[in-house]
Amino acid sequence: MDDVDRKIVEILADDARRSLTDIGAAVELSPSAVNERIRRLVANGVIRNFTVEVDHRALGLDVLAFVWVGLAPDADEEAFRSFMAGHPAVAECHHVTGAWSYCVKVRMPSLGDLEPFLAEMKQRRFLARSETVIALSTVRESLVTTVLRA
Repeated sequence: MDDVDRKIVEILADDARRSLTDIGAAVELSPSAVNERIRRLVANGVIRNFTVEVDHRALGLDVLAFVWVGLAPDADEEAFRSFMAGHPAVAECHHVTGAWSYCVKVRMPSLGDLEPFLAEMKQRRFLARSETVIALSTVRESLVTTVLRA
């Protein structure tokens, strides 16, 4: 990946519907050269998906919370990971270092929806302990972190 590829990724992350002509003008390449670079970025797994950014509140998902999970000693970790991967409220799930096993980002319609989510994890014997942190507001949320070379 070179700086032009990084710029193309940054442009697409901002607006995946930008035309090849617009992107080409921004990076000083022809539309066909941009198209070839995008194909290569997809083939190499740099770009995994073209998606949309949604307003979660408009979808009725007013609560953003982070659930710190300490797995029970006898928990089936693969079953936990599968549960997280398939649960519609789970936006992200990260295996982490430190005192916790996982950090789970969830979006839900109301605060009352958190308790059944936690109860289901308890019922499945995943939890030894947990801590839930509610996000009051979001300063910045991004699908892509651009890493620029120095």
